[in-house]
Amino acid sequence: MKKIAFCTLISMLFSFSSCDFFEVDNYDEPKETLQGEVVDIATGERVLTDQGSEGIRVRLTELSWGENVEHNPDFYCMPDGSFQNTKLFKGNYHITVDGPFIPLIREDEKGTPIADESKTMDISGVTKVKFEVQPFLKVEWVGEPTVTNGKVTAKVRVTRAVSEDIFREKVEPMGGYSDSFLNVMDIQFFVSYSSTVGYRNRDERWSSKIEYKGSEFNSLLGEVITIESTGTIPSGRTVFVRAASRINYDTPRGSGTKRWNYNEAKEIMIP
Repeated sequence: MKKIAFCTLISMLFSFSSCDFFEVDNYDEPKETLQGEVVDIATGERVLTDQGSEGIRVRLTELSWGENVEHNPDFYCMPDGSFQNTKLFKGNYHITVDGPFIPLIREDEKGTPIADESKTMDISGVTKVKFEVQPFLKVEWVGEPTVTNGKVTAKVRVTRAVSEDIFREKVEPMGGYSDSFLNVMDIQFFVSYSSTVGYRNRDERWSSKIEYKGSEFNSLLGEVITIESTGTIPSGRTVFVRAASRINYDTPRGSGTKRWNYNEAKEIMIP
């Protein structure tokens, strides 16, 4: 009886080995590379961002598989406004980015297309792409930050990178428009030991913010604003600082994510 059972088991194993259950996945690993950047169409400068879900989101959808295909996992730009994905299959892709700028894909409330500035292209080998966008705000350093008793003080200037008229022209046809979309919500001052300092990589002991209600920031557009870190940063340490500001408009529409426009990070030695 045991011999019969053993023979039956061996027979079953051989049977399984001949079916798909034991087949080796012979697909090549994804190895194509997409390199990209997001730049201000008016200046040619990269749009600085956060390295996280509040930063510039990159979304790819491989069209090679036909209609109604799901998009690839989202990824995000690096702080300098560039992005790279080295694990893609060769194919035809739809590519778009969402960030603190006029949406590239715009539809009215009925879903009728108004504008589409996304890109569809073949990705093979190393493929490069550039998105030219209209940022909401421009955040600039004014002079160099200073340090006194473990606190960093800096001056910044915030201006509109796209005019109110152009913003309204592009966004209002999407429906549900409100003048409050243009309100500047805050100025953030991020401090971190990391050079990728930002909302996702900040030290809460020292980072600070100034919040604004309604349209009260309008009179401060273009003015020099002083920001200061909180707490006391230990002497002898090197930190990185960065400022950011955002308007009351979420991208993509309906996501609830209001993304910051940034300036470049600065390295500060605490004496």
